This record gives sequence, C-alpha cells and structure tokens, in this order.
Amino acid sequence: MTNVIVTTTINAPTTAIRMFDEMPGWHLVVVGDRKTPEDYHLDNGTYVGPEEQERIDKELSDLIGWNCIQRRNFGFLVAQEMGAEVVAVVDDDNVPLQGWGTDVMVGRPVEANLYTTSLPAFDPIGATNYPHLWHRGYPLQLLPRRDYSERSRQVVTPDVQADFWNGDPDIDAICRMQFAPDCSFHDEVFPLTSNAITPFDSQNTFITSSWLEHYFLFPGIGRMDDIWAAYYVQGKGASVVFGKASVIQERNPHDPVTDMKLEYVGYENNLSIVADVAGDPDALFRFLPERTVAAFARYRTHF
Repeated sequence: MTNVIVTTTINAPTTAIRMFDEMPGWHLVVVGDRKTPEDYHLDNGTYVGPEEQERIDKELSDLIGWNCIQRRNFGFLVAQEMGAEVVAVVDDDNVPLQGWGTDVMVGRPVEANLYTTSLPAFDPIGATNYPHLWHRGYPLQLLPRRDYSERSRQVVTPDVQADFWNGDPDIDAICRMQFAPDCSFHDEVFPLTSNAITPFDSQNTFITSSWLEHYFLFPGIGRMDDIWAAYYVQGKGASVVFGKASVIQERNPHDPVTDMKLEYVGYENNLSIVADVAGDPDALFRFLPERTVAAFARYRTHF
C-alpha cells in the first residue's frame, strides 16, 4: 500500500467520500470526530473513530481538542503506519473529477511555469484566468503589488502538489463576499510554481510521506491551520507545484462572516510570517499559542 487519502468529517459519507473510497490505487483513511455518525461505514477504506485516535495518542488528542478539522493529523499518523509513500489530503465536499490521482507529480521531475517575484509571497490564483481572485492566506497587503510578468519554463521536482478546485475555490472570506465566484480554471496554465513562498491548502493536496514529520495542521489558529502549515514546510525547504483542477468543490455550508473572523489572525500576521519563515521556519512558533506548539511537538514524537 503506497498511496493514502486522508480526510476528516462530521457528516455521513458524502458523494466525494464514496468516490474516494472507490479510487483505484488509493486507500482512504477517514478520521472521525465526536459529531461524526456512530455508524459511519466505508466499503474499502479505514475509519478511525475517536476511541481509536485516543489509543494512538491520548495526549495529542487532548492538545488538539475535539470538533475541529485538525483531527486529520491522526490520519497522517495512520498513513505513516500503513507505509504510505504519497498522502493526499482532501475535504469531504471536494468531488473528484475523472483522472483524479493519476497524474501525481511529487517526487518526479516535471516542467512547470515558474513565476519569479521579488515579493515575499506568491499568489497562485492570480496566475490563472481569474486574476482578480486570491488564495486564502495570501497576505492582503501584497495584493496591489502582484506581478506575473516574469515567467519561464523550468523542470522542478516537487515535494508537494496542490491541485486546484473548480466550482467554489479556496479564496478568503473577503474575496468570497466580494466576488462569490463559480470557477472553471483553464488547464493550460498548469503546472505552475514560484521562487517565493506560497499558500496552499489541505483540501486537494498531495505530499510525499517524508514531509509528514513537518506537516501539521495547527489547532487554535482558526482558518490558518493549513496555510501556516504550508508556510512552515516551505520554510523547511519543501518545494510546491500547483496542478490543474482535479475536483469540483460543492462547498459545505459556511457563514462568510464567521469565516472572516476565523481568518483574521492571518490578516494580521501572514505578511510577517512569510518574511520570517523564509529564513527561519521555527520563527512561526512565535505566532502560535503555547498549546499549539505543544501539540506539534507531541505529534513529532511519532517520527
């Protein structure tokens, strides 16, 4: 078993989950929560319920807390025990398109569009056919200065492949309230990468297992859990390529104002973080609550 899909859910199996559970060449691991139906069932994959998570590591469980998406960190530990070579992190409302998971670029040379910027961060969405949108977690202060004029073709070997999402894309709450987009990203702009640190999410992303030790969805920082994880692993040296859309996001219900409040910690700190972690990834810890740092330290004892 070499390829593992990891997700969390509080819902009964969705259309996306049923499709991932049948995905050839992949094994699905679903991490439950206290709100997940007790009779949750997969035909082929592995369901890791609350009791099993506490058997894996009760201290880590207590530090992460319940009723939060960061429970999927336990999925990474299960994937490691399964001997996964590649781990795909997905959301249960991202319905896979035909061919999902068949063009995995991590760990092999690929030719990509390389965007060179003097800014401390790169926004991948602005390089697509939706230049007015931006990725969740991109420092807002940099939006007026985005520049995609310096582009070249280069062969890269990525550690992370963040595939895009048609439908409702992963933009921040301000962008969503302003534009409410329904996207269909053009395939020809991908794959793309940059010389600068870039936000990527945990809803349709492939990562080589050797990076799991450093990839942790941080609890206690709202909707920056996966964004700051992305910044951290890049500070540690992980390279990222963005792939064409391979899912359609049929987004679960969200209150955009609530989302905005949960993203505010990023609005305040993202610019400082991207500047700091580029030279010292552990500088991120200055922006994290003490309990969050303790949770990450406990997680890393499993590697």
